[in-house]
Amino acid sequence: MARNLRGAGASAVLYLPGVLFYLNRTRPPTTPPLAVPRCSRTALSSTSSGSTARMSAAAGNCSDPVAPPAAKKVEHRMEMFGDVRIDNYYWLRDDSRSDPDVLSHLQRENTYTDSVMAGTKQLEDNLFAEIRGRIKEDDISAPTRRGPYYYYNRYLEGKEYIQHCRRLIPDSEAPPSVYDKMPTGPEAPPEQVILDENIKAQNHSFYHVAAFQARVNPSNKLVAYAEDTKGDEIHTVYVINAETGATVGKPLANVTSYLEWAGDDALVYITMDEILRPDKVWLHRLGTEQSDDICLYHEKDDIFSLDLEVSENKKFLFVASESKNTTSTFYFNVSKPEDGLQVLTPRIYGEETRVSHRGNNFFIRRRSDLFYNSELLACPLDDVSNTTILIPHRESVKITDMQLFADHLVLFERENGSQKVTVYRLPALGEPLTQLQGGRSIDFVDPVFSVDRSESQFSSNILRFTYSSMRTPPSAYDHDMDTGISVVKKIETVLGGFDESNYVIERKWATAPDGTQIPMSIVYRKNMVKLDASDPLLLYGYGSYEICIDPSFKGSRLSLLDRGFIYVIAHIRGGGEMGRPWYDNGKLLKKKNTFTDFIACAEYLIEKGYCTKEKLCINGRSAGGLLMGAVLNMRPDLFMAAVAGVPFVDVLTTMLDPTIPLTTSEWEEWGDPRTEEYYHYMKSYSPVDN
Repeated sequence: MARNLRGAGASAVLYLPGVLFYLNRTRPPTTPPLAVPRCSRTALSSTSSGSTARMSAAAGNCSDPVAPPAAKKVEHRMEMFGDVRIDNYYWLRDDSRSDPDVLSHLQRENTYTDSVMAGTKQLEDNLFAEIRGRIKEDDISAPTRRGPYYYYNRYLEGKEYIQHCRRLIPDSEAPPSVYDKMPTGPEAPPEQVILDENIKAQNHSFYHVAAFQARVNPSNKLVAYAEDTKGDEIHTVYVINAETGATVGKPLANVTSYLEWAGDDALVYITMDEILRPDKVWLHRLGTEQSDDICLYHEKDDIFSLDLEVSENKKFLFVASESKNTTSTFYFNVSKPEDGLQVLTPRIYGEETRVSHRGNNFFIRRRSDLFYNSELLACPLDDVSNTTILIPHRESVKITDMQLFADHLVLFERENGSQKVTVYRLPALGEPLTQLQGGRSIDFVDPVFSVDRSESQFSSNILRFTYSSMRTPPSAYDHDMDTGISVVKKIETVLGGFDESNYVIERKWATAPDGTQIPMSIVYRKNMVKLDASDPLLLYGYGSYEICIDPSFKGSRLSLLDRGFIYVIAHIRGGGEMGRPWYDNGKLLKKKNTFTDFIACAEYLIEKGYCTKEKLCINGRSAGGLLMGAVLNMRPDLFMAAVAGVPFVDVLTTMLDPTIPLTTSEWEEWGDPRTEEYYHYMKSYSPVDN
């Protein structure tokens, strides 16, 4: 998936570090859900004018806080289609991050924040210790079989980063079983630390390694990893000897984390253009200079970005050129690199594809306006236009992903807002493929949950997946696709006396203004919540890019639940939880459905006694921060507090500027305001403009 989480900055507002925190000024807090010292709460009250008036510490023995800084006003006039907008704070845009006036103002903002929040320091420290205290620091991930080794991550107490490790499988020739267990102890094969990120990170203020475990070459002798030391997602790729850790060849500079092996001695990777759009795919042979690498494809249309995937059997690489609603796909035969990229699915506007390979066939998941929830096709390697329908389009079931094995196909699907995993047995290799029947679904316990695919061995009959719910910690399972038996391999340890039976999870539905039923996932601690409208509630929303906010586990959330909060996810339109139309009806000229859906969820929760307006808090990040700004403008009476993380709130000005990263590729998501209809529609909800 190409980069698509919208976090582009807005030029007209400033944020406290990390978040924009909003307190409703029309109603004083009643009983605060967390014991915030009185000084800090009263310091946030304001005069009735609601502008940049000085805040006062109205009671107690508190000293007056620092006055909130007032940014200077410099008129910036913008005119389009006869409409004039004045942005007095446009000068705060500083792409170089070096303007003295901007830096000075941000420093004053931070000083003010520190003053206002001084009274919460002890609470913050307690919460941090509480959250960290639930984490088992000395631990390992569920080992994954790959060739003759188990691969896993090791977490060390007191360390911020992980070790990438492996052990030999004592009898790697034996067929894998769901009951396999990696041996440890003095008699077991020794642990080999391939890379210790703690050592690599020592000289960097920021350090991140991308997708290390997937980058072992087919012979298991070499490892490639992408290193980011600035946080800008521009990586340097290193190849090391898996046995000795010695660097092999020179690093590859200025690349993305899209990186795959093409056999044992070549890599395929993607680079970005000046607006950080993945636009070129390259072939690099070990031992050669990066300047000699072969450009396999250059995507010149700035609406499209490139993605890179590998088939489960590692025989083919797939390069996708994708916009928000259109995908074309190329394949690269690892055994015939001289053939370069070949077209598998041509570019047809409005049609999206995802592909993989098994035997003599490519498998294609295809979505179009007609088959909006996707259908599954297969075609011969030597005749890619000759397709056979394996799974037809279904009105109520959306195919979100597929995973191929030598003898099985696994579909990850969504139905009525919930995920499902269905296993099909495939005909023997060489036999013709026809429409598949008799798929078996895997049963899950919780009423709402999250399930994700994990790396599995193509040649085995074992599916590895990760399961969690809002009360169930992430759990790795091995599922025998022949017998239907699932065996838990690892449950993430939650310290501090956690007991999932203390928590209740529910699925409820709110009615939107147009009659659409909006699903919500709810969790609370049953011995802490009264359900009589007296409980505090945090409502989360996102609603963009067809991204599904599935009800998964988050350890830090327990600090809210254990204090009597109810936590709710609103699965609003613009996401993909209810199928493709759910996304289509929350984007472009239907974007306001996202906001009215969220408001409908809030009103439902109040009506049913989960909370009152005085106890209702809301949260969203990035495009979810746009949601926060929009609903606060539309219904400022409805919410007590809002947290908007890296909020995308200057929608119109941002989307009119194609020099900002992500802008051009996202006209298919938000609309192109250079056309009058989109200009006025986007202006009608853009938080800064309202």
